[in-house]
Amino acid sequence: MRVVVAGSSGLIGTSLVAALRQAGHEVVRLVRRLPTAPDERGWDPEGGQLDADALDGADAVVNLCGAGIGERRWSPERKRQLVHTRVRPTEVLAKAVAEQGVPVLANGSAVGFYGDSGSKPVTETSEPGSDFLADLCQHWEAATKPAADAGVRVVRLRSGLVLAPSGGLLGQLRPLFSMLLGGRLGGGTQYMSWISLDDEVGAIRFVLERPEVSGPVNLTGPAPVTNAEFTRALGEALGRPAPWIVPGFALRIALGELADQALTGQRALPTVLESEGFAFQHPSIGAALAAAVSS
Repeated sequence: MRVVVAGSSGLIGTSLVAALRQAGHEVVRLVRRLPTAPDERGWDPEGGQLDADALDGADAVVNLCGAGIGERRWSPERKRQLVHTRVRPTEVLAKAVAEQGVPVLANGSAVGFYGDSGSKPVTETSEPGSDFLADLCQHWEAATKPAADAGVRVVRLRSGLVLAPSGGLLGQLRPLFSMLLGGRLGGGTQYMSWISLDDEVGAIRFVLERPEVSGPVNLTGPAPVTNAEFTRALGEALGRPAPWIVPGFALRIALGELADQALTGQRALPTVLESEGFAFQHPSIGAALAAAVSS
């Protein structure tokens, strides 16, 4: 396949590009600067522009664009940025895919779509939540409509917390645990829908290669855990005790509205992946963390 990837320099995109090439696929990377390599094509989401040949011969487009959700406090300006860096690029790509007849668009989204679901399991057929992140995900997914209306097979990749050797959630937590400052957040009963980086990349490849898969797909491990369980498992993987409790009020002082995302969660199940026969490399939180911290 010839796969065009937007957001190829991010945590997931970098690994996806490498995995696709290792599997024998051709990859074209969209860049927002002047292209300097043969596999690069330029685009300007703000201006709605793509290089004329960016999608030539493409069998699929993968869109992983978006500013980091947990990188900083959610000021009004930051919230606008989180929305704009997802919705606008998706609008541009969905329109281009529709116009140029690309068969597949795999577009990023997140399990935040479901809002705070407590301990109730949620699947791809569950209703959306009503908080900021759920609203963002709904607008993000709705931006793929031009492609879907044109008959493109659109897959909405609702990713969980991706556990990678560097960067992402573990990039923030490992230094704290190394200094013996690890601990559960609030009551620790909130669910965390995680997935290893290997399985995230493997699942994206899987849905690209399965013509019967379309619509929302939860990219999560098969066994979501509570924050307390995650904290204990990470402590064990790192060989560091994690006895502390970070009170909710302290998180809200430090993080503002973003703290609500750490104190709530989703018990999202990968129903579509499992029904289609996807084989997880890391089906348990222990296996996923062990793989991440040993890399």
